[in-house]
This record gives sequence, structure tokens and C-alpha cells, in this order.
Amino acid sequence: MSTTNGRGREETEDERADRQWTELLQELRVAQTGVQILFGFLLAVVFQPRFADLSEVDRDIYVVTVVLGSATVAALIGPVTYHRLLTGRRMKPETVIWASRMTVVGLVLLFFTMCSTLLLIMRVALHNTFALWLVGGIALWFLACWFVFPLWALARGRSGPSTDEPRESDSSAGARD
Repeated sequence: MSTTNGRGREETEDERADRQWTELLQELRVAQTGVQILFGFLLAVVFQPRFADLSEVDRDIYVVTVVLGSATVAALIGPVTYHRLLTGRRMKPETVIWASRMTVVGLVLLFFTMCSTLLLIMRVALHNTFALWLVGGIALWFLACWFVFPLWALARGRSGPSTDEPRESDSSAGARD
């Protein structure tokens, strides 16, 4: 049975799950590429001649960064494995929910991986406490771009006109999700 469920689309639960899965895969492709490049860089660092010159603190930051990077890779590749193991078992809506949750966890882990990577690089490059200020500023920017702006848009969308009244942007952009 087809229903809109207040979402502006007339689709069955299975059609919605298929669409959401396709959208999630597109998002994961973007995130996975960056994570794989970053993780490859992290794995190569230990084999550089200058690695032996790092302070104990910088080596500890490196180890934490590699562990965070590993956890990030697992979380962002996890949805693909989840889907592969459950394909054909009529669990697409549940698969989309869990894969989406893993993706959010992966993005949070990626935030920490990026901050840790930047901290290591800035400490080695600058050798002073200004590195902490730079990383703090960039961390705030990541938080704003990845979490604050979307949550702000969500809050504005919920406090806007009711679903019975189409918004001005709805008529030009088509149906909302």
C-alpha cells in the first residue's frame, strides 16, 4: 500500500527503503573515499624516517589517530557488509535504519580522526601551542558544517509551516523527503 506518511512522497515502505538505501550509498561513497585516503596516509607515517624523531606525546597522538581511523573505516564500510549479509531476507527497512546509524557513528569517529590527525600534523609543523588553537578552530568549523548547520535546518524545518501548507521552496524543488 502506498502512503505519504507526511513525507511528501507516495511510496511503499519497500520503495522508501530502496530510495533511502540508494541515497545512503551515495553519501557513503563520498565519505569512504576521503577516509581511505586519510587512513592510507596514517598507515604510511610510521614508515617515514622522521617518525623516530617524534616525541612520546606525538607518538601517542599518532597511535590514537590510527585507532580512530580504523574505527572510522569499520563504521563507514560496515553498512555495505550489513547490506550484503541481509540481502534477500526482506529486511531492507531495518537494514537502512542500522546502516544509517553506523554511518552517523562513522561520521562522529571521522570528526575525531580528523581532529587528531590535524593535531599531530600541527604539533610537528609548528612546535608550539598555537597548534591547539588552530585545531580547536578547525574542530569548531567541522562541528558547524557537519552537525550544527544540519540540526539548525532540522529545527527550522520543524518550526515552520505545517505539512498541510506547501512551502515556497516545495513548489520549485519538488516533493520533500
